Amino acid sequence: MPIESVDKNVIHRAYYYANCDEFLKAPESEIRDEIVQHSMQFDLTAQQNIAWNEEIRILKQVMRELGDGQIAFEYTIPRMGKRVDVVIIRKGQVFILEFKVFEDEYPKNAEDQAVDYAVDLHNFHEASHETDLFPILVCTAAPTVSNNIELKNHIASPMRCNEYNLASEIKRISDAFYDNKEIDANAWINSSYKPTPTIIEAAQALYTGHDVRDISHKESDDNDIAVTTACIDEIIENSKRNGWKSICFVTGVPGAGKTLVGLNIANRRHRFKEGDEEHAIFLSGNEPLVTVLQEALTNDQNEKRKQHCEDCKKKKTKVNCDGCNFDLTKAEIRSETKSFIQMIHTFRDDSLLDGHPAPIDKIAIFDEAQRAWKKEQLSKFMRTKKGQPHFNMSEPECLIEYMNRHKDWATIVCLVGGGQEIHDGEAGISEWFNALNTYFTDWKVFCSDRMTDREYVGDSSVDKLLSNVELHKRSELHLSVSMRSFRSELVSAFAKAVIDVDLDEARRLYAQITEPNVDGSMKYPILITRDLSKAKQWVKDVSLGTERYGIIASSGAKRLRADGVIVPKDIEVEKWFLEGKDDVNSSCFMEVAVSEFKIQGLEIDYSVVAWEGDYRFNQGDFTYNKFEGSSWKKINSEIERDYLKNSYRVLLTRSRQGFIIYVPKGNEEDITRDPAFYDETYAYLKSIGIVEI
Repeated sequence: MPIESVDKNVIHRAYYYANCDEFLKAPESEIRDEIVQHSMQFDLTAQQNIAWNEEIRILKQVMRELGDGQIAFEYTIPRMGKRVDVVIIRKGQVFILEFKVFEDEYPKNAEDQAVDYAVDLHNFHEASHETDLFPILVCTAAPTVSNNIELKNHIASPMRCNEYNLASEIKRISDAFYDNKEIDANAWINSSYKPTPTIIEAAQALYTGHDVRDISHKESDDNDIAVTTACIDEIIENSKRNGWKSICFVTGVPGAGKTLVGLNIANRRHRFKEGDEEHAIFLSGNEPLVTVLQEALTNDQNEKRKQHCEDCKKKKTKVNCDGCNFDLTKAEIRSETKSFIQMIHTFRDDSLLDGHPAPIDKIAIFDEAQRAWKKEQLSKFMRTKKGQPHFNMSEPECLIEYMNRHKDWATIVCLVGGGQEIHDGEAGISEWFNALNTYFTDWKVFCSDRMTDREYVGDSSVDKLLSNVELHKRSELHLSVSMRSFRSELVSAFAKAVIDVDLDEARRLYAQITEPNVDGSMKYPILITRDLSKAKQWVKDVSLGTERYGIIASSGAKRLRADGVIVPKDIEVEKWFLEGKDDVNSSCFMEVAVSEFKIQGLEIDYSVVAWEGDYRFNQGDFTYNKFEGSSWKKINSEIERDYLKNSYRVLLTRSRQGFIIYVPKGNEEDITRDPAFYDETYAYLKSIGIVEI
């Protein structure tokens, strides 16, 4: 039956939806045809049709035995870009079915997928926040196993069923957990879905062709990514129409979606396609971010092409399916993704080639623009690494000069994170302002009206730093609400209060952030322990499905290795972030930690934040230390202190769903791990009210 929507513009959330009686009366062929009709997969494989036929046949018997309820096929999960095979709504409960037709075992990855659907619906589907969700893996030919179900915060432990016991298990579980509360099935089907994707998921979705409105969670007008994108689009269009050279500075709190804005701008109107008049490039100096995103896009596209051409491979032909040849190698796919996301130094080095004209790109998006190199750092690099002794430009000046070679128009978009400079030689945003105010005074500058904090402009002001250019301040260019911590946008403010030793504010925010759910669990858990094994066990216990967890620590955490926390300088970061829980290189193995350098711009669901003695609390304030040789030394340089402070700000804002702080006990027999280096830090964090386990 057609799905009634509250908005005529809302795409059907399921390919087929009916109540029990309607489903049982409808011929199987009619149900299948309606599913196919609503499917956007015009290149349906024979395997998919067989799967649907089997699912319909099995579920006819299941719904006959249940005798009531509603059923939906192919229910969309926008954030993940996937669909649940089948949803059954009965007695105020939602059963999420992941089918593996003819499968005679219960694959762990398929079970995790069913759980992931339940977690995603609970977090982002409005009607599912307080609804009991039961993920079920249905392997039609697998043996019967017993299911001991535990329901925690409305999400049940996964069930494993075959075609013969599916109905009886649903009925048994449904009756056992029925609490006399019903839900409106039509309202549930059409309920609003407000996702907050990881940056990896966002990049994959946008690259595949999704609109940013499909994958972003609009909590408030201040955080409307679509509004910020529209503002930048307007500036680009005006620049194109009037022959302007323009530059936009987009600001936002950690995790607010600045990188998502940049990816969206690069993707809109297919600007990343070569030969396009508005060709755009997304650039970052954050090598781990670029490495992870390139690998994630490559893997995702590779899997999609494999699935897309499955029939071609079985027929051993080389038929182009919508331009997709199954013989395309992973290396060739990776080459394509690199045209969308690149390291900033590759773009910069092109500008230094003799006689090199303006780049093909009319729009350049620079992620984490505050991390661009100062003149001294880049000049030193060019002398020692590139053999150019007379080079005398900062990285912002070099990059603006390259885009300035366009004869007509060009637009630069700088994505700026305040207080996130963590590398020696990073300029902050002032170097961009200096270059514009000194050498490119004909450029029109558009910036967020929030660029007033010391984190952005130090002790000066935007008006003073840009006194020689045409300056426009736009409120739409600031993102004020964190999306990374989707359970609480206050986490970034809490981290700032902790680092700034604003005890009253930290206590107030902690109480709000950790407000209990109905079942007593914390809304966004922040805990503390002095037992590393407890910390590891906690993140394992709270994560569901493929939710990601791991250990993070500062790059200066040299003495944590005595407690088993290793923070290597070099690591296959793409494997740490992307490989599954059964891979020893995965973050979930917790054998190695990543530093602020590797995780900045990225995130995981749950983390163990290991707190070293480099940033230690002493007599009412934090002190700054670094381990050199075989002993600790004080940091006196103001800029190095800022780098260390910002490192801990990064570490405290990398977790989407919660974190636990591990503070070592130290060792009285080891002068490099004196308990005094850690005890006051622990006491300070406890004084905030952070719960210990």
